[in-house]
Amino acid sequence: MTARAEATRERLLKAAKQLVMSKGFAGMSIDDVLRATDLTKGAFFHHFKSKADLADQLMRWYAENDMKMFRTLLAEAEAAHDDPLDQLLKFLTDFEAYLCDPEHPPRGCMYALYTYEDDHFENAVKDFVAETLRTWTAMYIRKFQEVIDRHPPARHVSAKQLAEMFVAVIEGGLILERAHKNPGMAARQSEQFRSYLELLFPSAPRERAA
Repeated sequence: MTARAEATRERLLKAAKQLVMSKGFAGMSIDDVLRATDLTKGAFFHHFKSKADLADQLMRWYAENDMKMFRTLLAEAEAAHDDPLDQLLKFLTDFEAYLCDPEHPPRGCMYALYTYEDDHFENAVKDFVAETLRTWTAMYIRKFQEVIDRHPPARHVSAKQLAEMFVAVIEGGLILERAHKNPGMAARQSEQFRSYLELLFPSAPRERAA
């Protein structure tokens, strides 16, 4: 794909993402995407066979960018600290900063939206959403297991339980944030989760560096 064609595709996907987040997938039309981008139907159908194909490519594009962001934050945290708990706390702090970015505030979660409207999507798309969430959770399971192996928790808990709890905290925070039109709720819930981790692993020494 040429650079120009890729830029057009990116423009269509970004517009579709904003429309889906504001109107839902069922409420968004191809004409809405064209009005938002000032592009022609020819340009749209050059990249997407149909609205269903857009749904598939949009989710894969969204997930790719999402996972890239998570992996970058985690790699930066691991480079900054030796202790896995300090790495995890830095990752969470940096993720909270991302959630509070005034230039790009989150407007909900695409995974949740696709799950709620799953009767509009092909099974392959639904399976991809589920697999992406499992991949996201598995990344946290690995990190929490490293923490538990180094620092026995004050109460019995598994890495899987902590990972699922964190995913639930963020997903729930994003839903409440949108429902109440209260920016920062997801980040504040993550902050509470960090406090819980510090209580769960009280004997772990802390590196206070950023």
